[in-house]
Amino acid sequence: MRTPRVKPRERNTIVQALRAGVVPKLGLQHIQVGRVREIEELVRDVDRIGDGGAAIRFVVGEYGSGKTFFLNLIRLVALERGMVVLSADMAPDRRLHATGGQARSLYAEMTRNASTRTKPDGGAMASIVERFASQAARLAETSDRAPNDVIREKLALLEELTGGYDFATVITRYWDGFEGGDDELKSAALRWLRAEFTTRTDARKALGVRTIINDANVYDQLKLLALFVREAGYKGLVVSLDELVNLYKLTSAQARNANYEQILRILNDVLQGTASHLGFMLGGTPEFLMDTRRGLYSYEALQSRLAENTFARDGLVDFSGPVIRLSNLTPEDMFVLLANIRRVMQGEEATLPDEALTAFMEHCSDRIGDAYFRTPRNTVTAFVNMLSVIEQNPEIDWRALVGSVDVADDGSDDLDVLPDDEAEDELASFKLQ
Repeated sequence: MRTPRVKPRERNTIVQALRAGVVPKLGLQHIQVGRVREIEELVRDVDRIGDGGAAIRFVVGEYGSGKTFFLNLIRLVALERGMVVLSADMAPDRRLHATGGQARSLYAEMTRNASTRTKPDGGAMASIVERFASQAARLAETSDRAPNDVIREKLALLEELTGGYDFATVITRYWDGFEGGDDELKSAALRWLRAEFTTRTDARKALGVRTIINDANVYDQLKLLALFVREAGYKGLVVSLDELVNLYKLTSAQARNANYEQILRILNDVLQGTASHLGFMLGGTPEFLMDTRRGLYSYEALQSRLAENTFARDGLVDFSGPVIRLSNLTPEDMFVLLANIRRVMQGEEATLPDEALTAFMEHCSDRIGDAYFRTPRNTVTAFVNMLSVIEQNPEIDWRALVGSVDVADDGSDDLDVLPDDEAEDELASFKLQ
């Protein structure tokens, strides 16, 4: 099988990201390792969303096991399949349910990061609405009808849902600004869609609507947005949320349960077929899932729905359930990962031999033990740095460098680290087993 060529932009993005200890946004296919069956299962989920269904997956793994990498790879698959992807990290000020603006903040972050195939880096909300308006205008022209009539017809389905009337009104107001050259009106409509209005008074003054996107209706708005992007010509909407461990760490049991109730509502809608053209990919740790005191398993209804298949044991697996468990990096996977990074940096005619990869891994193992398989951020960063020195100093022998590599164990598998450290650790794995 021919290895895909690494484009210069992808190479630069990959190298810069790996040196900084984060997951690159581009070129993930060049460094991914394994996890074929898990990927195939989630690709089927994406196709199901495109066919009008719904999906939800909890991507669960220890710190450094590759959750963020996995979520980013599925995000790229969804974009290639013609989906709109909303992505965000959970944080103390971003939750699924709240009363102090945290849920609205999460929605605003997701819509700021809205991505499409032509705008993979986020900021795609304006182009999504523009595409809908342009398609409506072309349809009106070919059918010899008024554009407003076409728009109302395309948005009629939305008006039947909770909050749909005001959502449709905002889209209509955007068209009015589009047709009349009123950039201020278009901007106000986009602000409403991105949950940037904080008071109903401001929204009514700017757009003539009586509601805004707030803590109480975030999920309803996601369902409306899923149908809207479909009307705009996309295949569906995928919501990718990472760092759900922040819900597990909420000190208030009432706040945790309120968020778990929202997850249960989403799960029920997906499993019962109520939602359409909508998918959720949620990343969290085993504690977030299985802790019966603070995790999802502390909520009985969720525990029964997310319980593992008791027949999947002794090497047997079942990827059809809502939970996808990611195992830790193995030494064999690490070797393939380093080989992929070598190919990205040195090209197909790599000068660094396999012997150097083995020696480098042995050195890391001697320095910090098997932790470098579980949380490979520092190992990968050190390897990229070594390759950079070899590239800029071709006269040096790699043997002289391996022994001088300093790879420290940052203790990132400690569950008591601060939230900022956790966010970094989630980005610490550069492999897809």
